[in-house]
Amino acid sequence: MKIILDAMGGDFAPEAPVMGAIDAAKAYGTQILLVGRGEEILAVLKKNGIENLPAGIEIAHADDVVDMHDDPARVIHQRKNSSMVVGLKMLSEGRGDAFVSAGSTGALLTGATLIAKRVKGIRRAAMAPSMPTKAGHKVIICDCGANAECTPEFLLQFGLVASAYAKYTLGVEDPKVGLLNIGTEDSKGTQLQKDAYALLTDAANKGLINFVGNVEARSVPLGEVDVVVCDGFNGNVLIKSIEGTAMFMGSLLKKMFKRNLGSKIGYLLCKAGVDDMMKLMDSREIGGTQFLGIKKPVIKCHGNSDRFAFRNGIKQAMIAAESNFTEQLEKDLAAMKERAEA
Repeated sequence: MKIILDAMGGDFAPEAPVMGAIDAAKAYGTQILLVGRGEEILAVLKKNGIENLPAGIEIAHADDVVDMHDDPARVIHQRKNSSMVVGLKMLSEGRGDAFVSAGSTGALLTGATLIAKRVKGIRRAAMAPSMPTKAGHKVIICDCGANAECTPEFLLQFGLVASAYAKYTLGVEDPKVGLLNIGTEDSKGTQLQKDAYALLTDAANKGLINFVGNVEARSVPLGEVDVVVCDGFNGNVLIKSIEGTAMFMGSLLKKMFKRNLGSKIGYLLCKAGVDDMMKLMDSREIGGTQFLGIKKPVIKCHGNSDRFAFRNGIKQAMIAAESNFTEQLEKDLAAMKERAEA
């Protein structure tokens, strides 16, 4: 398996993606193609005491970089030689099994849509990270930032696609799908939520999806559903609120354990459990999220990803490539279309 990595994307590029790739190659035995400015990539390796390219690591030179302020709609034409565009073209040409980048979300979505292409029948690709819950299973939040403005039809597709992802990638037999809203009643929300509720209910009546109704934000981390459907704006607010709360709780725990000698001794006695909890809440453990609806796996890492996060982002890319999710999704969409029209 070969993963293509945008070595120039992210706040800490090129060092974080390059060294994350080195770690991933050692840990998972995968081949990684680093796309970016060759001299800068080699300089990072030298800085870290690596004189020669490690086994499984290749470099593909790309002398331009997509800036976070670039207009996503113009990136493909104005940044043809950027690491992001060159990497996506390599993915499209079959020179790798998945593409990973921490660059501009808008540019990556546009590039993935126009270069790697959408799955037939999908109107908008969406970002759908999975998060741990109190119930013990993961919850998928779709969309979490790719599409700030949505139509009810988009939300219906997000539900269908994320449900398939939960089934084929996470192994959930019959994923429960909920619509993010300010209350559980079907009359709650703006017109977008009300119309989306009607479409999701109709799809459930036709046996296309296991839609269980509205779900409030506080119920998401409790694990009441397997998939949360929402527009990208509210999804992004939701996921970052959960991450911020986790960071806040972690800081409170540290402060509590440092209070006095007794609390420090208590920390030593429960250190393993605390470490496991902190690891569970660490977004770097996930690494990245796949754009659902793109024909080939494209993984978006957080812009502030460090070395550890990139390593796990590459792991997510490997999981996505091995799951054969896209092929299964295409079959499901075809079957859904037949059942909907029957």
